[in-house]
Amino acid sequence: MTGPGAGGPLRRLVVLRHAKSAWPDGVPDHERPLAPRGRRDAPAAGRALAEDDCLPDLALCSTAVRARRTWELAAAQWGTPPPVRYDPRLYAADADELLEVVRETPDEVETLLVVGHNPGLEELVLGLAGDGLDDALDAVRLKFPTSAIAVLAWHGPAWRSLTPGTALLTSMTVPRGHRGHRGGKGGKGGKGGKGGKGGKAG
Repeated sequence: MTGPGAGGPLRRLVVLRHAKSAWPDGVPDHERPLAPRGRRDAPAAGRALAEDDCLPDLALCSTAVRARRTWELAAAQWGTPPPVRYDPRLYAADADELLEVVRETPDEVETLLVVGHNPGLEELVLGLAGDGLDDALDAVRLKFPTSAIAVLAWHGPAWRSLTPGTALLTSMTVPRGHRGHRGGKGGKGGKGGKGGKGGKAG
């Protein structure tokens, strides 16, 4: 793992799986909207990132509707949202493809947010994490559900130097919004058991 003495600034990769989506008949996978629960959970994810001091300098977001809407609702919870880049490569990407995109991040970015899909995001987190605090690694292995947030920290001179096993998984949380209280404060839910990933990009 790349430790504090390895050189370069502390960098954080914040991984956010899109909020829960709906499955309307006849709608292509890429165009599926958020479900009502997803519309509650996405703002809760934005509030959780603010509370944990994990606001990004740059966001990379899948072009899928459910990912874009998750980003929009989360970022609306912040005073000044950071720049966002919608990248079609993040849709249905595996861990290696996701890492390629992450490595293109400008060096001046210290905290990067990636909004995308499973199973690629879960595989990326587990591949990059050489270690984890508390039970964070076990939680990701158990399940990385919709709206889950994983934070990976590492020291390096540039994003292109990020390699598997070199980051520390500092946290894994699952923010949840409250039914019937759209503007309220979202709680951080539990980790849950293993679930299915249906669809082209979960």
